[in-house]
Amino acid sequence: MGNVGILGVGSYVPEKTVTNFDMEKILDTSDEWIRTRTGIIERRFADDKQTTSDLAAIAAKRAIEDAGISPEDIGLIIVGTNSPDMRYPATACLVQDKIGAKNAAAFDLQAGCPGWIFATTVGAQFVKTGMYKYVLTIGAEVITRMMDKTDRYTYVLFGDGAGATVLGNVEEGGFKSFELYADGSLAEYLTLPAGGSRLPFSQEVLDKRLHYTKMNGREVFKFSVREIGRISKNVMDKAGLKPDDIRWFIPHQANIRIIDAGMKRLGIPKEKVVVTIDKYGNSSAASIPIALDEIYREGKLKKGDNVLMVSFGAGMTSGAFVVEWSK
Repeated sequence: MGNVGILGVGSYVPEKTVTNFDMEKILDTSDEWIRTRTGIIERRFADDKQTTSDLAAIAAKRAIEDAGISPEDIGLIIVGTNSPDMRYPATACLVQDKIGAKNAAAFDLQAGCPGWIFATTVGAQFVKTGMYKYVLTIGAEVITRMMDKTDRYTYVLFGDGAGATVLGNVEEGGFKSFELYADGSLAEYLTLPAGGSRLPFSQEVLDKRLHYTKMNGREVFKFSVREIGRISKNVMDKAGLKPDDIRWFIPHQANIRIIDAGMKRLGIPKEKVVVTIDKYGNSSAASIPIALDEIYREGKLKKGDNVLMVSFGAGMTSGAFVVEWSK
């Protein structure tokens, strides 16, 4: 990839915290059941007036400030999301207006939970070709509104948030390898059935609650456990790296058991693995950039560190890359 890297990072999580004990009050579940099966203790919910573009804009402004540039310098905005403000226009266009990036092209990218990984992979190519000097990639979700409050198996899993990165040329380090993957034959295992051309909104949709996420948890778990190890190994091989060369491993924050399985398959010790699922739940496309920003703000990222990031989700899709930290 040459010298294309991450110049700035930012994130935002809503103030409202929803604990497992709060979930006990509305669902047939318990703190012990949720915690032992998922690793989640609490998650963040957007307030009633917040939208995905609102969260994305805050994270974007923080990333742009961290990069030391202005919004007008951004040439392209890509938002990876599964919970856009509306079907159209693109949430990225709304973000463009909110942050004052008047010179930027903008579009959304929908690839399930790996949305930010896909968006960043795509954005890096635009920098590499020289088409844009700075590309802003965002993973943002108000995914909790896509969940059924009566479904004890999905509603407890998700949280809202946003993370953003500014991509550009770097003198040293930068992206070392990428890999993206999809298997549409497994698409049925994680869907939001209604609202598109297949099943437009109707009274039947409301009655059958088809405007909410449907998930085959067992099959999604099997896919995720396989992919977290497989695609991570592939992307390390492409970069010519071994597990010992990885300083930080940031997996998608979907389930602590999936993270543990990936850790063991790759031979990466626990102290190198970033875990935020206990605090934020599964924030879908936002989970990895939020975790990245967290260790960055804590001063844990050092120049020259190799960071492996991997995600998996609806599609079914997976994506991973290795970046040598250059800040």
